Parts: sequence; C-alpha cells; structure tokens
Amino acid sequence: MPRMPRDGFGREIDYLRISLTDHCNLRCAYCMPLSGNLYVPSDDVLTAEEIETVVRAAVAIGFRKFRLTGGEPTLRADVLDIVERVAHVPGVRDLAMTTNGVLLPRLARRLAAAGLHRVNIHIDSLDPVRLARIMRWGTLEDVWAGIEAAEVAGLRPIKLNAVVARDHNEEDVVPLASLTLSHDWHVRFIETMPLGVGDAASFARTRLVPNEESRARIEAALGELEPLPRHDPADEARNYRLANGRGVIGFISPVTAPYCGACNRMRLTADGRFHLCLLNDDELDVGGTIRSGGTLDDVARILSRAVTHKPTGHRLALGQSTEEHEMYQIGG
Repeated sequence: MPRMPRDGFGREIDYLRISLTDHCNLRCAYCMPLSGNLYVPSDDVLTAEEIETVVRAAVAIGFRKFRLTGGEPTLRADVLDIVERVAHVPGVRDLAMTTNGVLLPRLARRLAAAGLHRVNIHIDSLDPVRLARIMRWGTLEDVWAGIEAAEVAGLRPIKLNAVVARDHNEEDVVPLASLTLSHDWHVRFIETMPLGVGDAASFARTRLVPNEESRARIEAALGELEPLPRHDPADEARNYRLANGRGVIGFISPVTAPYCGACNRMRLTADGRFHLCLLNDDELDVGGTIRSGGTLDDVARILSRAVTHKPTGHRLALGQSTEEHEMYQIGG
C-alpha cells in the first residue's frame, strides 16, 4: 500500500468524498432551496465506471477511505453498481455513505450486500412538525424507517447527523442525545455552514447555534458529558458519552472551533471535479481527462496536484465562503 499523500501543510490526505448527484428528494433549509436550483447536466455526471476509475487512481496514491454523498446518493439508479465497484477495488479500507435515509428501507440490505460498510443518516429532530419544517419534504416516519433498515442490514456503526438551527430545532438536541442511552449509535450535532450566496447560505449564516450552547443544553438536561479519547486526529467530531450511555455524542463545529488543521479530505463533485476545500471554490477537473482517454496515471496526477494545492482552511472568520457552489452541489 502506498504511503498517504501529504498536502502543502503536511496533512495526510487519505479520504475521498464522492458526490454521486446534486439532486435530492428533500429540501433541508440550510442546504437546498425549494426552487431555482442549478443541476449538473445528466450527460456530465460521472458514470459508475468513471467513478471506479477515480477510486482506483486514488488508492494507487494512498487514499484508503471513501464516502458516497449527494445531494442524495440513493437517488442514483445505479447506486448498487457504484457501491459494488468501489467496494471491490483493492486497497479500499472503508466505504461509507451519507444519506437522508428515506430510501433505505428498500435499499439497505442490498447496499450492505454490495459492500457498503456503514451509513451516516441525517435527522434534525424527533418531533414530526419541527423535522418537516427544517428538512422540508421529509417526514420523521420515513427517516426513522431508514435508520431501522440500516441497523437491520448491519450498516454499523450508525451515525445520526443533526444540523442545529436557531428558532428551528435547538431544543431537539436533548431528545436526540437521549438516543445514545438506549442505542449504540453516534449522534452528532453540526453547526450551520454558509455555503454559496442563496437562501440556504443566508439561513445558515443567520441561524448559527454554537455547539457549546448545544452541549450545555444537553448537560443541563441529561448530566455531564464524559470526553472520549481521540483515536483519529482527523475526526471532525469532539466525542463524549453520557453516564451509562451506550452510544456516542459528537459535536462538529466548523464555524466556532474549526478543525482544518487536521483535515484529511478531498471531494469529487458529481461532474468530475476535485473540490479542494468544502468552503472554498477551488477545483481541478478530472472528468474531462477521463473522457478524453486519460489513463489511471493521468487521473492520479491530477488528484496529487489537487492534494498539493489544498488550502490550509476556510475563511469564515473573515466573512468569506463559496460564491459559486451551494451545499447540495458539493456533498458536505
């Protein structure tokens, strides 16, 4: 296995997040506007074979972890083929998916059989009314059915992601955290991130709830949180456990406590561009190289160049974020 590539700041980069599509069956308020969205033309979206090519090139230079994202990745009609292709590339050590869970009741078992290891499922509230308000077009019944299907299929450890937004669901952190008392799940609370210049970015910018506030709310209701050892320096979450808890409570704080110094991620957009940092617009095209007959070595060289040019971190503190990309176009 080749050594992990390092960027210009000495960080080991071994984790590729692959956006399969920029379409979604929900319209979460902090991610995707209800209308007016600009989608990648279908002919420009990477095929399953082209995604496999990128993964093989990534493994060849030292990438080991892969995550399938969206939009909503389960909307791809060929998602099982993609999972199977990626899972069977020698050197892929971890293959995960981030999903809203809505389609997992009919897909979870087949995804596991194809080689998917685990899932992160998005759920912002356990209250049906508040969930529908923030995860627009989503229902608690549908998301919960997806969580149960993932558990039955063995896609573990199950991680539940909740974005906390002011005046929408900040009180819901307590019942969500309570899930870790009876389940061995990871429940992670994420600060809103202002990507782009549209309605979703404006929502994220004005509805920020610092994770210190969420933590204090949880501790006031459920008791002290015990810090857990940090086994992976690149883990974006600060992890804790409640007394007698079975699961893990995590806080992902890209705005108030950035973790850029330990970032190990590179992103591939649905139309075949290496996105160098979630909160920056810089990209390098690789899809064009593949479609013009480029070899695995050519793809690997582009990815290596992307790693080399990865920026040190975001500039949210200076009021700067992406201007050309919205959250749903990058995959989080």
